[in-house]
Order: sequence, then structure tokens, then C-alpha cells
Amino acid sequence: MQQMEMKDEWLDGFLHDVLETHGYNFVNYARPSLRRRLGRLIALDRFGNLDDFRRRVLDDEAYFRHFVEEVTVNVTEMFRDPAFYRLLRKEVLPAIAHAPLIRIWHAGCSTGEEVFSMAILLREAGLLHRSLLYATDINPAVLENLRKGIFPLRSMKQYSENYIQSGGTQDFSQYYTAKYDLAKFGEDLIRRMVISPHNLATDRSFNEFQLILCRNVLIYFDKDLQNKALQLFDDSLEAGGFLALGTKESLRYSPIAPRYRQLPQRLRIWHKIS
Repeated sequence: MQQMEMKDEWLDGFLHDVLETHGYNFVNYARPSLRRRLGRLIALDRFGNLDDFRRRVLDDEAYFRHFVEEVTVNVTEMFRDPAFYRLLRKEVLPAIAHAPLIRIWHAGCSTGEEVFSMAILLREAGLLHRSLLYATDINPAVLENLRKGIFPLRSMKQYSENYIQSGGTQDFSQYYTAKYDLAKFGEDLIRRMVISPHNLATDRSFNEFQLILCRNVLIYFDKDLQNKALQLFDDSLEAGGFLALGTKESLRYSPIAPRYRQLPQRLRIWHKIS
């Protein structure tokens, strides 16, 4: 099927219709990547024209859920970037361990691999029993996967290698039960998670945290929405807390930057100093 031209006027109108009809704000997502994902979805589902696609997204609730799953990016793994997790182990968790209740927010958590990674770090540090991990994402479908704690067994070899490189010294297989081709992680980890939909473009702060992680989400936002999300994180982070971003994301040139100091290893973790 020939690629349909997606003019700015059509895309602006479509995104505003999605916001008005479904309450999901994609208006300030970075346009090049959004165009690619929309074009791919239109081609895969064989729409003859853009108006048919628009009507289906706006009028069919089931198809809209499919649209959200395809447009949002869900690429993650446990202990991704092991050096990042080593820094969490050595510097960040000891710095927040004094809190009577440790509150950590994983914003844009996708299917939750990084949330389980954090739960394992906290358990090994003896902190899990007085921690709450808030796991949020715009896509309710991926949160259902997180609630179940079930992941493909074929991924466990890579996750175990990441875990060891991150400083883990236990047998990684103790954290899950293998059945057929699936790995089910323990309820002791899931019980410390608060799992809920949250839209960084429209929703507000809902707690005060010692650590916020939002890795590889802001790269899909334009500059205005990036700054809005960073301000939300700043409003949600207590003094002395830590903010962790993805490898291609930064606080540099953002309005909140003067209140933060980047940790010296330059692994995209910032300490809130004022």
C-alpha cells in the first residue's frame, strides 16, 4: 500500500480529537517518531485512507487500546545498563535508606522489568519491607503484565547476566518460578508495588518520592513536554532525592537543572540539592 501523506493539519486535528475523546494527550510527542509509528500501524492494519483510521481510533474503544499499545514504546529489560544499577546499589540506595518509608516512582514503566529489578535491589539491601514502588504507565495493557509478574523464560539468561554485571551475588533464579516457557516472579516483590495508569502529559503529582526513574521516555516528547514532565518530577521529588533518566536524556538546559547535581559517573542520575 502506498504511503499516505500525513500533513501537519491532519495530525494536529487527529491528536486533539484523541485527547478530547479518550483523554490521552499525544499532542506534544516528538513528531518524527510519532509519524513513523502511526504510518506503520495504518499500513499493518490496511486502512485505505487516513479518515477511516481516524474514525476507527475515535469510535472503537477496543481498537483505541490497540492504538495505544502500538503508539507507545515498550522496550525494556531487567537490569538494563548494569553500570546504572551498580550505581543505584552503591550510592543511591544507601543515601535514601534512612527514610522510614522509601517511596520510588517508576514513570513510564512499560511491562515492569525495571520495577522488578528495583524490588530485587531493595530486597538485597534489606529495604524492601519498608519500601513502596509506584509503577505507572500511560498504557493499561502493559500494567496488567506487570501485575502478573510473568515474563518469557527465554529472557532469563540475559536478565541473569545483567544482574551479575550489576553487582548481584545471589542465584538470580531464586526470584522466579519457571513453568513451561514462562517465569513467574515472587509475590513478595509484587506486594510492594503500587500499579496505576498515569499520563505524564496530563496528570499531576500524586506523592513525594526519594527516587524517581523515567528512563527512555522523554526522548519521545518534544521540548515543551519534556520540560513539563521534568517539572512534574521536581514537584514530586523531596529535597535530597534522586532523579534517573535514560542514556540519551538530560537535565541540561531544563528549568530545573540548577537544583540538581549529576552524579560523577555520568550515568544519568541527578541528586536534588535544593
